[in-house]
Amino acid sequence: MDTDRYPEAKKLYGAIGVDTDEVIRTLSTIPISIHCWQADDVGGFEREGAVLAGGGIQTTGNYPGKAGNIEELRSDLERAFSLIPGTKRLNLHASYGDFDRVFVDRDEIEPSHFDSWIRWAKKLGIGIDFNGTFFSHPKADDGFTLSSKDPEIRTFWINHAKKCRKIAAYIGKELGSPCILNTWIPDGMKDIAFDRMGHRAILKDALDEVFATEYPHEYMRDAVETKLFGIGSESFVVGSHEFYMNYAAHHDKMVCIDMGHFHTEEDISDKISSILLFHDEMLLHISRPVHWDSDHVVLTTDKVKNVARELVRSNKIRNVHIGLDFFDASINRIGAYVVGARSLHKAILTAMLEPLGRLKTYEEENKGAQKLALYEALSTLPFGDVYNEYLRVNGMVNDFEVMSSFEAYEQEVLAGRVRV
Repeated sequence: MDTDRYPEAKKLYGAIGVDTDEVIRTLSTIPISIHCWQADDVGGFEREGAVLAGGGIQTTGNYPGKAGNIEELRSDLERAFSLIPGTKRLNLHASYGDFDRVFVDRDEIEPSHFDSWIRWAKKLGIGIDFNGTFFSHPKADDGFTLSSKDPEIRTFWINHAKKCRKIAAYIGKELGSPCILNTWIPDGMKDIAFDRMGHRAILKDALDEVFATEYPHEYMRDAVETKLFGIGSESFVVGSHEFYMNYAAHHDKMVCIDMGHFHTEEDISDKISSILLFHDEMLLHISRPVHWDSDHVVLTTDKVKNVARELVRSNKIRNVHIGLDFFDASINRIGAYVVGARSLHKAILTAMLEPLGRLKTYEEENKGAQKLALYEALSTLPFGDVYNEYLRVNGMVNDFEVMSSFEAYEQEVLAGRVRV
């Protein structure tokens, strides 16, 4: 890695009022929650050889090396973490508990099933976030969970959601870092729905019951995740954007905005300032939708950069909990983690390197041409030299060298995993 070019880059950015050393220090402290489910294609450990199916989620591909147990998953995560700069957290689904190969249904999971994850997180010095698992289960086969009109099914999922909140609070207390609990359900219909109000009324009441118990803010925080459509819910999603925006506002919950849960032509960055004017915090899931809710590996696309810019320009990045959410079984899964996380870091760095004060001044003084000229001039500055310095400061190899690192892990570890 050529570090001789950074001093000149620092000088060039300094000339427009950007302190690159301070930017690098700040970016290194922004936590990114890395999702566990990329390493095993959202299988989980409830049953031996679990394979996800249904619930509006579909993982495609059969690339060799999928993690098949907790030990392999943690090994993969540790290798990925070693190649990702900055502050990291783990985002864990309820189906990934340490059940010791004994089936435990989701309404019966307990904090003790996550003790080994807590010990692992303490060893790595990271926090853990959590998610209820409302899919890939016989009681979700008809497309409804918390909004089901069947009292038995609805009660089952209400109990699961309550258990998840209890577990999240336990995790947060044990690790000394608030656990962000996200609640997303796949509920909806493939074709025309004639009782939208009925299902949404049921969901509202179910959520009221789930959230009845208060947990300390320093232990856990609740988020509810919106969705426009999904596989199997093309015509009707119970937990729509409008439903959860209103529910969160009335019940002091965080809204979770997933980039993959909106129309592919929609730019979700414009939602951030509107939400954060009325909520102290929000949760963001960063993915790259392609045509449908496909959750492709994150790249530094315009939409990802726009989200990062809005977080920085609004001065609210510390109020937003950022997590990755993609799953691609067609490529090296460690490489997927590394590319996705590093791409997000590049997007945030791009935003932090803007001379925001000067750009705002031009805007306020109605100097539109100057604003556009300065903004466009940023594209010629040596961003890559600052990014490589960010990697160096965090003890990381550059993007060209990192490929050999996850390729070596594939040859040394992943290639030896034989699945029947």
